[in-house]
Amino acid sequence: MRIATWNVNSIKARLVAAKEWLAETAPDVVCMQEIKCTDDGFPAGEFEQLGYSCAVHGQKSYNGVAILSRRQLEDVSPGLPHGNSDNHARYLEALVPGDKGILRVASIYAPNGNPIGTEKFSYKLDWHARLATHANELLAAEEPIVLMGDYNIIPEPEDCYDPKAWEMDALFQPESRRALRRLENLGYTDAVRACHGEPQLYTFWDYQAGCWQKNRGIRIDHILLSPQAADRLVTTGINKHMRGRERPSDHVPVWCELDI
Repeated sequence: MRIATWNVNSIKARLVAAKEWLAETAPDVVCMQEIKCTDDGFPAGEFEQLGYSCAVHGQKSYNGVAILSRRQLEDVSPGLPHGNSDNHARYLEALVPGDKGILRVASIYAPNGNPIGTEKFSYKLDWHARLATHANELLAAEEPIVLMGDYNIIPEPEDCYDPKAWEMDALFQPESRRALRRLENLGYTDAVRACHGEPQLYTFWDYQAGCWQKNRGIRIDHILLSPQAADRLVTTGINKHMRGRERPSDHVPVWCELDI
């Protein structure tokens, strides 16, 4: 089963590119982030014509997450638990039946957190703390789990073209990086790093200052696997070529294959 994540940075702006990418790569499950539309504004019919069922947790003009699946989604749960006052559409979870069992998948669009020293950064850290609490609760079921999406965290210096340029950015603060390591310490595996140790594996290139042309990228889109999912990991990849397409998102798809 091929599972992918992609921050599309507005599904309406990226609909043609998304349909082309789906036709080219044929993933079984896709987690999308930053769809920037309400549930009824999501072009579900376009994807249903391609054989995908859709679950959407949207928000007007901002945020928004979705899950597309070639298999019928079950137990769809919008919203990250333990945050009753948080109305941001940043988390969507569902079960996907596989040939060898059930897979739990979550589409994640974590807060950016900039500028540091503000309520936005505090919200980022609080949100990740809630994610860690929920991720730990999910482990009790001992089932394959994939927590994937835009974490807005650069894990290590090798995941960034110039660490010094990001020293004052919320994505590269020690507290942010510790939030990602907290998930790994619970038992989740960074799927890309489990298969690839080389530097310059980027998933995001800013639209400004020729970042794409100069390969000034960062890796902030991650696939984290529970132990039961990591045991079934076959391979991973990053569809870097999508950044060079016409009217691209500033993120590119990241995917893994699981034997499930």
